[in-house]
Amino acid sequence: MRLEIQDLTKNYGTKQALRGISLDLTPGIYGILGPNGAGKSTLMNILTGNLTQTSGRILLDGQDIHTLGASYRSRLGYCPQQQTFYPSFTAEQFLFYIASLQGLSKNRAKERVDWALELLSLADVRRKPIRSFSGGMKQRLLIAQSLLHDPDILILDEPTAGLDPFQRITVRNLIGEIALEKIVLISTHVVQDVEHIARKLILLSQGQVLRCATPRDLLQDLDGQVWEIPIIRDNLQEIQKIGTICGIVQEPEGVCVRLLCNHPPKFPGTPVWPNLEDVYLHYFGGTEGL
Repeated sequence: MRLEIQDLTKNYGTKQALRGISLDLTPGIYGILGPNGAGKSTLMNILTGNLTQTSGRILLDGQDIHTLGASYRSRLGYCPQQQTFYPSFTAEQFLFYIASLQGLSKNRAKERVDWALELLSLADVRRKPIRSFSGGMKQRLLIAQSLLHDPDILILDEPTAGLDPFQRITVRNLIGEIALEKIVLISTHVVQDVEHIARKLILLSQGQVLRCATPRDLLQDLDGQVWEIPIIRDNLQEIQKIGTICGIVQEPEGVCVRLLCNHPPKFPGTPVWPNLEDVYLHYFGGTEGL
């Protein structure tokens, strides 16, 4: 299975939301990282057919997805960023409704609804109205509906929004387990969502792909550029001028600053191995809307 995105653009009047995006995707998890306004949701909506691109093509195994039509959509699972439900529906009713739209038989629908509710820890509230759900419960229900028909391509737009730390880890592990033979795209600006499960990270800014690489390669790029430096508080303003501050920890005699700097700083410090938050700040630290 191969999903090719070829020179994709999207214009809203004079504003260009996507600028010639090209990607070649095979089974695995791809994290799309970028600040607000980078074009992540626009790309997701074009891939799902909710928007039409201005130019460019998307091919699944060599065939244009618009030509494939319903056969493409039948292989697609989508978890949108917006939580839009019929509030009087119960969780179970909502999933059966989605299953009917997906063309599942009655027996298959029951089997998959039971499976999804159990998987997303919603079995005990299956008959409660969605209006009574917390934001995190609604988010898990959105993820459940995207998995009902066992799609080949799974597109998740901010899938862990509103989840507590334990739920975020559970959902990340779930995505990792189900993605062995699927193409999974996860749009997020939270690096922890994709840090340990993504095959590659796609760094998106102002509608353009800045880099598409493995997490390890992105970290390797910054080797030797991240430092931990103990300073007195009075030097904080000065150290901000020589690099990007990634973290500050208070200590008895001052603070320890984690500094991203492409040359050895004049303050004595210790070079440390970068993490993906350092990578994010390296590419997007000065981006408007962060």
